[in-house]
This record gives sequence, structure tokens and C-alpha cells, in this order.
Amino acid sequence: MASNQEAWLLENGKKALSRETRHGRTAHNMSSSSLRKKSDLKLVHKVPCALLRAFLANLQEVILGTKLSVLFPAIPLAIAAECFGFGRPWVFALSLIALTPLAERVSFLTEQIAFYTGPTVGGLLNATCGNATELIIAVFALSQKKIEVVKYSLLGSILSNLLLVLGTSLFCGGIANIQSEQKYDRRQADVNSLLLMLALLCHLLPLLFKFAGGDAALAAVPTLQLSRASSIVMLIAYVAYLVFQLWTHRKLFEAEEDSDDDESGEGAAIGFWSGFAWLLGMTVVIALLSEYVVETIEDASDTWGLSVSFLSIILLPIVGNAAEHAGAIIFAFKNKLDISLGVALGSATQISMFVVPLCVVVSWIMGIEMDLNFNLLETGSLALAIIVTAFTLQDGTSHYMKGLVLLLCYIIISACFFVSKTPLHGSNPNNMGLKTTVDQLFRA
Repeated sequence: MASNQEAWLLENGKKALSRETRHGRTAHNMSSSSLRKKSDLKLVHKVPCALLRAFLANLQEVILGTKLSVLFPAIPLAIAAECFGFGRPWVFALSLIALTPLAERVSFLTEQIAFYTGPTVGGLLNATCGNATELIIAVFALSQKKIEVVKYSLLGSILSNLLLVLGTSLFCGGIANIQSEQKYDRRQADVNSLLLMLALLCHLLPLLFKFAGGDAALAAVPTLQLSRASSIVMLIAYVAYLVFQLWTHRKLFEAEEDSDDDESGEGAAIGFWSGFAWLLGMTVVIALLSEYVVETIEDASDTWGLSVSFLSIILLPIVGNAAEHAGAIIFAFKNKLDISLGVALGSATQISMFVVPLCVVVSWIMGIEMDLNFNLLETGSLALAIIVTAFTLQDGTSHYMKGLVLLLCYIIISACFFVSKTPLHGSNPNNMGLKTTVDQLFRA
């Protein structure tokens, strides 16, 4: 009898949670939860068929349980545009819009599964699926040997988190709480800043090695070998970071919840197997839309007159992570900067220390030569973004001026890539010119 009751509770999502499990929620989960809305299941409960009633309840929780549900029609529209041969820019735009609610729902489903697996396994699942959209787009771009698109999109995700999301959060939070000084826990920011510095070192060395190596053809193989070795080191560092975050120092990364959050989060909304099935299905849809994005980005660039670098570095991260970014800003308004910092710095760290080196390793397995040399302009932008962010967060306090400076830095970098017209498969002439100058200096 008890086992049957437990099985029923597991599938229908009514399993009670201990306070310790509820407080294992990360800043990423808390940020995404700000865009969710409570579902009214009164009409669903009147359906006589139990199987149909369970399906409709899950459908309402997953599809209609978010404020971004109005964007779900973009999914069939993007598929129809691809199947019926509509304009390629339309396919790109619709696919990009459709990825926004899917990314938020993946976060919701990982949190629902974490209700049953506990905070540690849930944290590992969130660390794996937290940036699933960027990872899937990168894999499809690698399969089509569009290495520049992979580098641009991942760089754009890091820049948008460090400058746009964090800057907007600090600015809006400072304006909303202008009469009081905002404070946050520096310890979490320090750990993320150290990892970002390590990632920057792994990007700088292949770039400098290429310039110092003399002949570009002779330096290509050592640069690639150095990048692969650095990627393995970065992945080891990320595993150590997960141990630090989920076991030894978990309290530093747990998001604080209000009493209202406790009352609304007492039980899972859907069952374990239902959540797993929905997560698998949405991952398939994200993979399909990501393939559309990769295939049509060059056509959209030609039609709109925008460079692929601008679309990948600026537009793609803004639209693809809009839900997560909006949640971080909402919590900054509520004077909960620890959650906002956890979202921005956590995502930037995850991409730089996990997604980027993983793409290098995956390309190595696929026989594709992808290195960590993101070229001079891109690496310089990354270095300045990390350094400015580290200086901004060094004292544990915030005001709107700090956020404004970060936003202005992002605007300047965006303008730089907007006017840049570097060919997708060509060499950057500025890099070539600088390389000649550097070679002359080394020879002298």
C-alpha cells in the first residue's frame, strides 16, 4: 500500500520536500522562476479520463505555466517556414524567437526533476543543461565546420552575461534602491572571477603563441595542441568548481528564498518521469531550431546587411537567453543582488570553463581543428570585459553608476562588431597587419 501511494505521489508531483532540499535552489533556478505563473487546474480536474487529465495538467504546467507562452507559436511557424521554403531570414528570426521560451522551460524542468533527485544531482543536472541552447548550437555549427560561428556565439554569451545582464541588473537595482546601498556576498563573485581569469589565460596564450611563433603555418599545429591541452585543464578546473559549488562550499551558492517562495515551492508541479520526458522532447526541439539557426545565419546576414559576427556575438545571446536575463534584472529590482550575480557570473563561468573547452574536445573527436585563438579583437574584448567586471565587484557594494559603466562598455563593443565586416571564412586583416608588426619586433 505504501509503495503504491509513493508511486502515485512520484508521478503526480505531490511529494513533500524538506526545507533543506528546497533551499538547494541555485540562482539560475530562482531567476527563471520569476517568469513563471501559477496554473489554474480547476477545468482540468473536471476531465473524467484520468490519463487525459494527467496529460492536460502537464501540458498546462509546462506550456502555459510561463509568461513567455505567447512565444511558443514561433516553433511551428519556424518549422513551417523551413518546410515550405519561406525566406531564410524568416526562418532564422522565428527560430531565434522560439528558442527563448524553450530555454526557460528547460530550466523549469531541471528544477522539477531536482525535487526528486535532491539538490546535489539537481545541481549537476542544472550545470549540464543550464546552457543547453548554446551547446547545441555550437555542436551543429561544428558539424557544418562553421568554427567562426561557434567562437562568436560563445564569446557573445560571455560578454552579454558579464556586461549586459550584470550591468543592467546593477543599474536597475541601483535606481530602484537609490536611497540605500546594495550589498552582496563577495565570496561567490571572487570564485567566479578567478575562473574567468583562468579562462582568459587559456585564450590569451594561443593568441600570443601564434604571434610569437613566426610563420603562421608552423605555429598552427603547436597552437592547436596548446588549445587542446588547455581545454582539458579547463574541464578539470570546472569539475573542481562543481565539487566546490555542490559539496564543500554549497552554502555560498544557494539562493536565499523568501517565505512566499517557500509557500509556492512546497511541491513539484509535475512528476519525475513526466518531467524527464518533457525535457527530452524540448531538447529535441531545441536541436531542430538550433540547426535552422546555424543553416540560415549567413543568409540573414546577407539580407539584413549585418555581419555574422554581430548576429552571433550580440543578437543571438540577447534573444536566446532573454528569459534568464530578465529574471536576473527582476531580482535586482528586489534588492537581491546575490541571485542576479549568480545568474550572470555563473552562466559566464559555465560557458567559458565548460562549454568552450568541451567544444574544442568535441571538435577534436570529430576531426575538426578548433583552437582557443578567438583572434585579436574578440580576445581583447573578452579580456577587457573580465577585467572591468572584476574591478566592479571587488568591494561587495553596488550602485547604479557601476551598472551604467558596464552597459556603456557593452554598447561600445556592440558598435565595434556592428561596423566590423570581417568575412566569415576569411582572415582578419587587422590581425594580419599586427602579426607583421609583431614579427618585425621579435626579429629585431
